[in-house]
Amino acid sequence: MKGNIGLFFGTFNPIHVGHLVLAEYMLNYGELDRVLFVITPHNPFKQKSTLLPDRERLHLAYLALEDQLNMQPSDIEFGLPQPNYTAQTMAYLREKHPEANFTLIMGEDNLRSLHKWQNHESIVDNHRILVYPRVGGDYEGTAEAAQKYPNVAVVDAPRMEISASMIRQSFKDRKPLQNLLPKAVFEYIEGSNLFQ
Repeated sequence: MKGNIGLFFGTFNPIHVGHLVLAEYMLNYGELDRVLFVITPHNPFKQKSTLLPDRERLHLAYLALEDQLNMQPSDIEFGLPQPNYTAQTMAYLREKHPEANFTLIMGEDNLRSLHKWQNHESIVDNHRILVYPRVGGDYEGTAEAAQKYPNVAVVDAPRMEISASMIRQSFKDRKPLQNLLPKAVFEYIEGSNLFQ
């Protein structure tokens, strides 16, 4: 692995078109060669009981990204200790791929809580971070928060008002929102009754 690699961490429960739009924007405007969707088995800030099984979420990511250039899913955290801490994952990647330049892609809400992350100093000292805005977010406040860190840039990416929880609920209500998901992902979820 080499070049400028964007790392888009998430539970992707499930992956949806909002994720793809953000990744495409970061590829085009963030000077990245490719974006890896890092499927997180256990985010320390989320309840694992609400998640689809790890391999199911990874499979959905493969379905979503099979026709995408320069975007791939990654199961790198599946073999690391859980819960998954980004600093540990980044240290592992730096050791395994010293020829790569890794950039983190995160939402402005994550930037605001970054000081609570385990070993967050090692993340901001060793990596560029691209922060995208959220719908209803505070752009000026986010830009001010970013000034605390030398390698953080706030980008004017599209604001996507799509949530995985809304998509899951639409399937439970038997009113699935088909156009919020890549076609193959929608068909797989509908055929498998994953959220029933």
